[in-house]
Amino acid sequence: MLENYLPILVFIAIGILFGVGPMMAGYILSPQRPNSAKLSPYECGFEAFEDSRMAFDVRYYLVAILFILFDLEIAFLFPWAVVLNKLGWFGFNAMMVFLGILVIGFIYEWKRGALEWE
Repeated sequence: MLENYLPILVFIAIGILFGVGPMMAGYILSPQRPNSAKLSPYECGFEAFEDSRMAFDVRYYLVAILFILFDLEIAFLFPWAVVLNKLGWFGFNAMMVFLGILVIGFIYEWKRGALEWE
């Protein structure tokens, strides 16, 4: 019974080796010469000037959410376009409903000013 699990254990061991091995090789083989430039804090090319817990403008998050939303839309459109002939009118109408909901959400965000940048 346990011999059935041997290939799984070998697969897990190889996966761990491929994941941890390059990191360990990089750490062991890399030169260890730290200097002040390498150890300095980096944030957009200049020193941090405020507390890291300061509030961010919510528009950054809105733009990120809109990007993810429309990126996922494209991810759904490619497979749909490939099999559109097999899906027929039902598949076409289902995608039009999906796109309609996304367009309504986009118009809502546009009217709320999420795309305005000051």
